[in-house]
Amino acid sequence: MSSVPAAAHALDVLELLARHGEPLPAASIARELGLPRSSTYHLLAVLRDRGYVTHLEGERRYGLGVAAYELGSAYQRQAPLQRIARSTLDRLVDTTGHNAHLAVLHGRDVLYVIEQRAPQGPVLVSDVGVRLPATLTATGQAMLAALPAGQVRALFPHADALVQRDGLGPSTTTQLRSLLQSVRGRGYAVEDGLVTSGLRSVAVAVLDHSEHPVASVAVTFRVEQVDDAEEARLVAAVERAARDLSTRLRGQIGRSRPTGGR
Repeated sequence: MSSVPAAAHALDVLELLARHGEPLPAASIARELGLPRSSTYHLLAVLRDRGYVTHLEGERRYGLGVAAYELGSAYQRQAPLQRIARSTLDRLVDTTGHNAHLAVLHGRDVLYVIEQRAPQGPVLVSDVGVRLPATLTATGQAMLAALPAGQVRALFPHADALVQRDGLGPSTTTQLRSLLQSVRGRGYAVEDGLVTSGLRSVAVAVLDHSEHPVASVAVTFRVEQVDDAEEARLVAAVERAARDLSTRLRGQIGRSRPTGGR
């Protein structure tokens, strides 16, 4: 099976499971898609390993996995976010004079979805589409601090799940918990040189109607350019931007819900 048809068949499997709304036996999947059973089992094994399909062994059926749910949820979060957030980040850059970015949580990483550069701002590695370890970034720490403790434990069950850079960053789950507690206490996250030496970032989580962190807003600046008073002003600006996005996102979701019927 070549790579392109295999990719198409994998999508066919996911679409079939989504249409049925309930788990199906492998034989039914093969029959409905007109695929050989051996190819079907191979596709299901790959999709299961990647989390897009789950195997219910007792029932000998296959259903959609957590990764498929996360993918759909990520689209629902990012589609309105990308529409409404750009103007907010434009204003944040104008207000602060520093680079601003918006990131979403993707597993243990952050994914940058908007990057607004200020004139003469520093060159950043956090460009659109870049993924970085969440524990090493202000955007990631802001979102992790807003998650329930159980979800953080599931993401980082042991020290091996933590990534360090040049020996910097939390190396144990105890250190991570302490770091996130500090973020919650301040109300914002700070990253100083963990990603790029000499650059500092402050970030605040964007929360949906259920107080779940759907994204975070940050500004990044050269350490030598900002004193304590100026950093306090930057934090206030980022907090305003995050509140604005939270409010606008909740309104967007409210307008998208049906108002009548059952």
